[in-house]
Amino acid sequence: MLSTIQPPRYLSRFPLRGRTKSRSFHILSSAQPVTKTCFAADQSQILSIRDSLLNRHLSAVELTHSYLDRLKQTEPHINCFLHVSDPDKVLKQAQDIDDKIKRNEEVGPLAGVLVAIKDNICTADMPSTGGSYILEGYRPPFDATAVKRLKDLGAIVVGKTNLDEFGMGSTTEASAFKVTANPWDLSRVPGGSSGGSAASVSARQCVVSLGSDTGGSVRQPASFCGVVGLKPTYGRVSRFGLMAYASSLDVIGCFGSSVADTGILLHAISGHDSLDATSSKREVPDFTSQFTYASSLKSRPLEGLRVGLIRETVDAGVDSGVKSAIEGAAAHLEQLGCVLKEVSLLSFSLGLPAYYILASSESSSNLSRYDGVRYGNQASSDELNALYEESRAKGFGSEVKMRILMGTYALSAGYYDAYYKRAQQVRTIIRKSFKAALDENDILISPAAPSAAYKIGEKKNDPLAMYAGDIMTVNVNLAGLPALVLPCGFVEGGAVGLPVGLQIIGAAFDEFAKHKCLLNGFFERNL
Repeated sequence: MLSTIQPPRYLSRFPLRGRTKSRSFHILSSAQPVTKTCFAADQSQILSIRDSLLNRHLSAVELTHSYLDRLKQTEPHINCFLHVSDPDKVLKQAQDIDDKIKRNEEVGPLAGVLVAIKDNICTADMPSTGGSYILEGYRPPFDATAVKRLKDLGAIVVGKTNLDEFGMGSTTEASAFKVTANPWDLSRVPGGSSGGSAASVSARQCVVSLGSDTGGSVRQPASFCGVVGLKPTYGRVSRFGLMAYASSLDVIGCFGSSVADTGILLHAISGHDSLDATSSKREVPDFTSQFTYASSLKSRPLEGLRVGLIRETVDAGVDSGVKSAIEGAAAHLEQLGCVLKEVSLLSFSLGLPAYYILASSESSSNLSRYDGVRYGNQASSDELNALYEESRAKGFGSEVKMRILMGTYALSAGYYDAYYKRAQQVRTIIRKSFKAALDENDILISPAAPSAAYKIGEKKNDPLAMYAGDIMTVNVNLAGLPALVLPCGFVEGGAVGLPVGLQIIGAAFDEFAKHKCLLNGFFERNL
């Protein structure tokens, strides 16, 4: 898909610095189509950057200037960032990389790569607000483990991206500070809650970005913004430094403009962390060693791959354009050798209510710490209970308050068995149904969302309609499985059409098995 996708016409008003055009590394000007000639080898901007830096075809300072220029020009219209790093500090980090290369010193695999970080992931000496007034002005004294690992490998943090408050939302409209626009159509949402991270990659304001995914908050924005989004297996990436929403569901995920870039990013942040008891001790495979070059693929490179199309995801309630795009991608998989069949997950429709009960219940517990005493901005009051009430009333937005109330109700003594306990039982059923389906299929596919991006404000006052948009993604979180979203087509809307994403679901800790690496070459060469 990314080999043929035409960037938003709107962004063509903001070309990157012309001085890089004659270099071997091509930073994408949105005036040029994203063709195979724009990417090196396996379509990875990260690998192209590294090759250009080490071969002295491009300096890290030149590269950084180009992205900062583009960010400065596009940001007033898109509003991806809540905080942009000091340009002087960013350029100083880039200069340090150039100096090391001149001295023939070793630089990290992410040297010079500009990364955006969702604002519910802690960063030292930078604001980390979670998109909430209650944490306005908060600067953590530490980096989240994922951020620290990126920095250790040479990545440069360009800023903190906008989100729905504490990750609770599907449009980024629930941010306390601003509304982010979709780069494909400024009148539409980028998705959420990681809308700022997805839009920043789509608008070429950074190379890659980190988001978080509790019920689809990486995958749905990736679909809306036409980028690649990867939700890893629960436990693959440390959650230390990620502001807790629903602890049994939260994961840190990756955005990029290619599968290769998201794989490189995932490899950088994965691995056990003693600061997170839920992080897995499984050995992290070298995802990059399994990438497949498009030029090396046969005419039927996916011969024998068993693919299950989840029947419940293409039934009533899915826009006809989205359904056509998914069916077209499925047909193309068959042409490339896949054995495609429909699979039925009878528990699929149960996932949405179970998810919102469990997520709301966990959030009501996790967010109790923000009381103006232990954490959060404090309101002025002479009495303790009044201080709690006033701090939370002023600090939390309406969506967060509603989910806290829902969760508290579900956990109350008279309703615990009827709601929370039953939702946990449903979760077990969903896990078993996915395991059974993946025992018979190598991967499962579905739309990433039932529609393309909708208008800003269209669903803000209809929370049930907004929640229903998560139907395609929440089951994956309940089962703790990895999922990858790739652009696979367009529907009508905006000036040039709106992207549609295909969701690919694998078995636990199977993020980059051989079949998915082949899909990298397949999609970026053929769609």
